[in-house]
Amino acid sequence: MSRDVPISRPLLDDKIALWLSTSRMTDGLWIGSSHGDPEPALQRVEAALELMEDISPLHYRRVKSSLSRIWVKLVPHGTGCYLHSLNACLLDARVVASETTTLEWIASAIIHEATHARLEKRGVRYDEPVRHRIERICARRELDFALRLPSADTLLGEINWRLERCNENAPFTDKKMSEGIDQGYEDMLRHLGTPEWVISPVSKARDLVIWLHRFIRRIAAASV
Repeated sequence: MSRDVPISRPLLDDKIALWLSTSRMTDGLWIGSSHGDPEPALQRVEAALELMEDISPLHYRRVKSSLSRIWVKLVPHGTGCYLHSLNACLLDARVVASETTTLEWIASAIIHEATHARLEKRGVRYDEPVRHRIERICARRELDFALRLPSADTLLGEINWRLERCNENAPFTDKKMSEGIDQGYEDMLRHLGTPEWVISPVSKARDLVIWLHRFIRRIAAASV
């Protein structure tokens, strides 16, 4: 996710959604869900963490030390993302609930986003010129975990495909990622049953709000 200036404080809508989420603490990690029936999602995340701890205690410790939260919700930025303002791994509720999504995949996704958190804490910003390198580092951490699994051919194939994709920056330009997020928001609205005639004006209003947020953050950064 592209950011001109990392947001240090959560936005109001995130605060409200967080407060409304069903959550619990699991070995020091906040795990919550704000979409649909939360219990199956929470159980799957907990099972994925248990698997991770059994297979690779090192990756598990890194996840615990890097993240404050794992939040299952509707995510327009692909299957998951790292949210700096909450130090949270976001996992898309549709993917977590899918019968085709394995616990191994969920564990691998958490490791990927936790690596984003570790890199940000070390001052590595998700800027366009280095974005493909950051994604490669995160995918390599996933690969290291997946190679320890007794049977994960499908997951290994997906990770290796993403590693190949990281050889160039074209898939990770601001323009390409913005287009993907726009499409993700439209798909999310359709999933929620929003009529097609409503989706276009909602998307335009969202673009305006994002532009205003970025403009305000740039002004704030310039005044520091």
